[in-house]
Amino acid sequence: MTSPLGVSDYADPRGRTEDALSALETAFAFPKKNDNREWDAELHRLRGEILMHQGAHGEARRCFRRALEVSQKQVAKSFELRAATSLARLLRDQGRRDEAREIPAPSTTGSPRASTPPT
Repeated sequence: MTSPLGVSDYADPRGRTEDALSALETAFAFPKKNDNREWDAELHRLRGEILMHQGAHGEARRCFRRALEVSQKQVAKSFELRAATSLARLLRDQGRRDEAREIPAPSTTGSPRASTPPT
């Protein structure tokens, strides 16, 4: 899976969080210029991962929930699963296991294309 502008290089941003957030801001601006929003869910999720590494758990949680919302709206099942997993992991790590278990799992029914991430 290739993400816009090499943002995936920061999937594990330890020690480089400011660079990662800057790359994300650039990546968020790119689709606005080209009217291409298919990566928005993954960009929100990646921002949440970076914020989580910074200890900004509330902001990270909001990013993961936004990623879930966008992926569900776009019927992007793989991005929905990634966002749900990130959110559940954060909640689990905060000792909120019951809340983590309540996150709905993405439906695996529907068209095969619905579960294919954009290329």
